[in-house]
Amino acid sequence: MDSTNESLFDEAMSRYQSGEAPSELIKDFKNITNAYPNQSVGWTCLAWLQLLCDLNEDALRSARIAVKLNAQDPQSRINLSLALLETQSKGVREHIEFVKRALLIVPEIEKELKVSIEDGLQRKSDWDALKKIKLWLGF
Repeated sequence: MDSTNESLFDEAMSRYQSGEAPSELIKDFKNITNAYPNQSVGWTCLAWLQLLCDLNEDALRSARIAVKLNAQDPQSRINLSLALLETQSKGVREHIEFVKRALLIVPEIEKELKVSIEDGLQRKSDWDALKKIKLWLGF
């Protein structure tokens, strides 16, 4: 990403962290992914926002792209697992097992993933799929 889009990304992330509604940020992340379609972080964020807004089919597409672009990112795998659960699709176990292995290899990511999961549950307290993933990961 160039500095203009990095600042757009940083601004959008700041607004999200300040509590702005996910629905208000989807357009920004669509613009970011359109401008930089090969940057997995934009797709990962877009998928998360779409999941929060119950746009599960869109989230499935975005999460698949994010994982395709960066298969090593545990958050992308969690988002894809959520989208698969929400759309009643198969393949969840593979991604959960990957995240579990990643946690063993790089234990520092546990805090970041826990924060993300708690954020999701604060924004969408009835999110059963996320509650399942939290349980499966032992958080």
